[in-house]
Amino acid sequence: MFAQTIQLKKGRMMVLRRTLLKTGGAGLAALSIALPGAANVVTSPKRHFVLVHGTWHGGWCWQWLIPFLEAAGHTVTTPTMTGCGERRHLIRPDVGLDTHINDILGAIEFADADEIVLVGHSFSGITITGVADVLRTRISHLVFFDALIPTGQRRAAVMRDAETGEYPDWWKARKAKFKDGYKMSFWEDYPVEMLVPKEDTRNIALLKRYLTWHPAKQWTDELQLKNGGWEGLTRTCIHAVGQTYRSSSEAMVGPGREPGWNFVELDVARNGFMTDPKRVAAALLALV
Repeated sequence: MFAQTIQLKKGRMMVLRRTLLKTGGAGLAALSIALPGAANVVTSPKRHFVLVHGTWHGGWCWQWLIPFLEAAGHTVTTPTMTGCGERRHLIRPDVGLDTHINDILGAIEFADADEIVLVGHSFSGITITGVADVLRTRISHLVFFDALIPTGQRRAAVMRDAETGEYPDWWKARKAKFKDGYKMSFWEDYPVEMLVPKEDTRNIALLKRYLTWHPAKQWTDELQLKNGGWEGLTRTCIHAVGQTYRSSSEAMVGPGREPGWNFVELDVARNGFMTDPKRVAAALLALV
């Protein structure tokens, strides 16, 4: 498998190195997808998209993306992690990475999902890697949407120092502000343009309404793998290069540039599934 770099800007797709593997034409044609009911919808082989939200979000954040994927004939499941979104009342100090991995495993089981395109946003890149480690034969494609790709050196969102066993100072300072010692708030540490452009008033209002606490343990738990995680699976990293405030670092997305990966550069904000759902859907459909 070869690494690819793709840019999708202003509705245009430019293949910079090599066409995405396994698109077979149908995936590329799906870039012209319209909303349900339109006559020019192009379908591709049926997949079950499981979309996993990042920190502070919930399954609600994908709702603008769903119609485009369903219009192409696919099934979509958007679970909400324990302690987040409409399940915010379940937050506890012991809710961590394994809890969220089990949340996704349960959602997949009860949706009877197969031929899965498993998509993770932000630090849920760690979560989907844990899920893929368990359900390797059911994963058709693993997608890290501007997400942390865990490696042997980076197995958690926040790593302890290898020599001292201590967390970094920035994390200790942030933790001092957590409600009840474990509830993380987006608004305590980031401006809204971390997610969407500051002039995007519609989505800013939604974020102010729906972002919730997030259990800190999901950031500090280190991923334990038995079957190699993303190794050997068909996988893509989509880097949101339209993000102007603190674009995701190479420490997060850099592994996606290595051989064996599809690397896609998409001209959208970090929450592109809210700001540009059609463009994000096109990028996802190009993979199936």
